[in-house]
Amino acid sequence: MSIYAKLTELNITLPPVAAPAAAYVPFVQTGKLVFLSGHLAKKDGKVWVGQFGSNMTVEDGKAAARAIAIDLMGTLHAAVGDLNRVKRIVKLMSLVNSTGDFTEQHLVTNGASELLGEVFGAKGAHARSAFGVAQIPLGACVEIELIAEVE
Repeated sequence: MSIYAKLTELNITLPPVAAPAAAYVPFVQTGKLVFLSGHLAKKDGKVWVGQFGSNMTVEDGKAAARAIAIDLMGTLHAAVGDLNRVKRIVKLMSLVNSTGDFTEQHLVTNGASELLGEVFGAKGAHARSAFGVAQIPLGACVEIELIAEVE
């Protein structure tokens, strides 16, 4: 099944690439690797603000990370022209806005990892880091960046 058929089956519409909010570009390709800049969680078109361990649950976080994965796929599509060219999702790095005693960043990040696995199948299995941080730009609850290999 093509990646786009799977996205249709999941009722996912890829968004356009968001304009950078500072001095960076949304993606860079070098050789067969495509590096996507960090994407902030959004809800209803606005930055999804919150902090885990304070005012957000793990389930909120999984939804936020899933929403980021959709945005990342939109950017990846813009970068490579056809998601069927993706040979592998190589790595995710996730920053989770957390209090000092919140320790479930990995569960929050599963929202993105699980969706990428569902969409890309075995090609979506990736290495990953999930960090708890004291703050993320604009107060966002989660930020995720992605590295992919293309054919």
